[in-house]
Amino acid sequence: MADQVPQSPTLKDLPKVETDLKSQLEQFDQSSLKNVDPQEKVVLPTAEEVATEKAQQAIFKGVEDFDQSQLKHTETQEKIILPDAEAVQQEKTQQNLLHGVESFDKTALKPTDTKEKIILPATEDIAQEKTQQELRQGIETFDPSQLKPAETQEKNPLPTQEAIMQEKQQ
Repeated sequence: MADQVPQSPTLKDLPKVETDLKSQLEQFDQSSLKNVDPQEKVVLPTAEEVATEKAQQAIFKGVEDFDQSQLKHTETQEKIILPDAEAVQQEKTQQNLLHGVESFDKTALKPTDTKEKIILPATEDIAQEKTQQELRQGIETFDPSQLKPAETQEKNPLPTQEAIMQEKQQ
């Protein structure tokens, strides 16, 4: 009975799919399929992985089985290093300054009158600034259309015979 092929489902047993696909499913012949025996593949660890795991287990076992009674008793000595004289002096100076600022007596201050002096510029400075402003305003409002057209002529005089002779002699 184990070799019996299950019967094809009927049309009413099939889920709702397209009619074209339904007809293909009903007419499918299962005997055309190949028989396959599935094989399980078990991947074994390599020798290196096994050796690493054994080493780790040995370490854990050594830690778990450790006998604390084999340890020697020791006494801890704390060594306190005192600051040198220069560091002590710097700290005293800072403390004195802070104490002086914190305990400062404001009543010991003398009252003062503040006089505001408004210094006006001299007449020469005002005149100079006015001329600079007028110059700047003249440059800003300059109209280049008022310029006359000019032609540039290059004057390149040739040397005379005497100048050529003098140069040759030198």
